[in-house]
Amino acid sequence: KIFQAAVSYVGCDGTIYIIPKAYEIELKKLMTEIQSKFRCLGLLGPYHWKKGEACVVRGSDTMWYRGKVVEVGGSALQVQYIDIGCTEKILPCHLYPTTLYTAIPPFCIPCQLYKTVPIGNFWQQDAVACLQELLTKEEVEIHVQELPDNPRGKLSISLYFGGTSLSSFMAYQKYCVAEDCEDISKQELLEGDIPSLPSYILPQLPVPGDTFPVRITHLVSPKEVYICFDPSKNVVKQSDTQGDANCDSEPESLDEALKRCNETAESLPVLTHFQKEMPCLVKYQDDLWYRAKLLSVEQLDPVQILIQFVDYGNFSVVPTDRLRHIPYYLLRYPVRAVRVLLAGFKPALYDENVRRIPYSPEWSVEALWTMMESVEGKQLSASILGLSPEVTISLFEDDKSLVHMKLIEMGLVELDE
Repeated sequence: KIFQAAVSYVGCDGTIYIIPKAYEIELKKLMTEIQSKFRCLGLLGPYHWKKGEACVVRGSDTMWYRGKVVEVGGSALQVQYIDIGCTEKILPCHLYPTTLYTAIPPFCIPCQLYKTVPIGNFWQQDAVACLQELLTKEEVEIHVQELPDNPRGKLSISLYFGGTSLSSFMAYQKYCVAEDCEDISKQELLEGDIPSLPSYILPQLPVPGDTFPVRITHLVSPKEVYICFDPSKNVVKQSDTQGDANCDSEPESLDEALKRCNETAESLPVLTHFQKEMPCLVKYQDDLWYRAKLLSVEQLDPVQILIQFVDYGNFSVVPTDRLRHIPYYLLRYPVRAVRVLLAGFKPALYDENVRRIPYSPEWSVEALWTMMESVEGKQLSASILGLSPEVTISLFEDDKSLVHMKLIEMGLVELDE
């Protein structure tokens, strides 16, 4: 059988829990019913819990979920969210015993990769982290290969994300050996034929003619700059970015998501193939990881890669050990930096005695530095004049005067009607 599913959780042993798309409506109905029936707190009085006992558990999002006690002992119980797959230590005051829903089978299905043996015969911590980042909350295609002998056992599957075989991908990253891997050969992987991660989302531009606040994040020349809109708009529900039971969390900003990602970024897979425009994470000089995209291979021995930081616009050449695969959830946020051209001025007449920008010699270095001083760290405003062939804007200071007027007065640029 072949069907679409969402990955609800990846366990620390590498078990992949999936919820078939066909089950989603029934699961939502059940969750609605549970919320209507359990409006109380957990069981506050003494109760003798037993291993395997059915219950409902109140998650940190205050929602009730179906659960099963898997371990008893101490002040907290080990409880599995049976419709998600994850297991947590829960205080008894957040649990309520019930047999109301025991006749309904769990909606999530535990799975294992077919004929795929992890290195060392168990999934290492970095491999599990890779699986979690790649799959959690993602929609995937499932090919059922083998049913379990035990009805409660794991379904043996081939899993495809973005058209790529997960077994082939993990084998290529040296996390496992795929015994029957026919989907993508090693040679094809080395040649870079494996599909790259999806592209970044571009931000929605304001309506031309409207005035909006901006910050300048990078200058290529006095005329070509990267602007950033209000970063507070870059929010995504946290339930879309991680695989726990908190299904209706507060929206998480890009900064918060990056901070969370930085805690485990070193364990993410190192990039081993390179495609132009491929999204990635790059470690900057401050030892923090930022979103970026690959542009070109600048040097072969040792390998040096030209990248661009998509939320700022600046470029850098980095060694491969500062590159990592980007978690899928960080691709849900639009890029912050937008390349624009500033309208209203042009280069001053060429003077060979004036120091020039090497990559853009029509502009003087003094014009670039003066423009940087005029915009750096300031909250400015802009208005879009045109979208094609390039996004062109007028850029204003706080007093509504055009930023480039200072450069015109200094003779560094000329007025361009």
